[in-house]
Amino acid sequence: MTETSWHFEQFEPTGSAIGYRITRKLDEVQSPFQKIEIYESTDWGNLMLIDGAMMLTARDNFLYHEMISHPALFTHANPENVVIIGGGDCGTLREVLKHPGVKKAVQCDIDEQVTRMAEKWFPELCDSNDDPRAELLFDDGIAYMANVAPGSLDIVIVDSTDPVGPAEGLFNKAFYASCFRALKDDGILIQQSESPLMQLALIQAMRDEMGKAGFTTFKTLPFPQPCYPTGWWSVTLARKAGGFDFREADARAKAFKTKYYTPDLHRGVLVSPPFVADVLGD
Repeated sequence: MTETSWHFEQFEPTGSAIGYRITRKLDEVQSPFQKIEIYESTDWGNLMLIDGAMMLTARDNFLYHEMISHPALFTHANPENVVIIGGGDCGTLREVLKHPGVKKAVQCDIDEQVTRMAEKWFPELCDSNDDPRAELLFDDGIAYMANVAPGSLDIVIVDSTDPVGPAEGLFNKAFYASCFRALKDDGILIQQSESPLMQLALIQAMRDEMGKAGFTTFKTLPFPQPCYPTGWWSVTLARKAGGFDFREADARAKAFKTKYYTPDLHRGVLVSPPFVADVLGD
């Protein structure tokens, strides 16, 4: 491999591709579930691929990790018990545990090798792995949620890959029904929801399945994500009842730093662009 080698990923659902200039492959492991590869790039730091699909880069992962965590935690009145399904790179766990009111955060990812590779090649994402409030489980997230005590959680974060392979079962009524049952009445479900530019039909289908499980209010928040197809990504929040006003004063007074998330940005993404609102009704 030379300094001018490139890795390209074609993404059929959006008819587009992304590419990175890479210098060498750093690591590879075939777990029981998927192939995980780590590359060194010239401009984006280390890259993690799973089954050939880009999962994260050292340079831009903060966009995703901040947007799948802070909007939900600042929307909830008092988030104390959080479960992360997926999230094996541990970046979302790190962001969740920046909130001092969180008493316990369980991360349940089916593939331990994702976490081990993150610890080795993205150690900055794993800063909170030894936090006494953190519990790392390597198990089937679908089975885990089916057995959580009813009404015991404040927030469920579904930090999953695309709805194929091991993650396919995280995008249907049965899984959302488990989340609904596990959440308290004021609880929040938040899940990565693909590209709002090219996959609005998928987002609508997700929300339909959430509705069948009992959730009544939804909000999809877009944000830039250069390493994912189209460069524009989203997370979708769901609640049993109530809206998505957030604790703006607390967000402004937060004691931790963020690279992307701000209260002003949070307020802004609650206003959907017309082409999104026309489809999703936001």
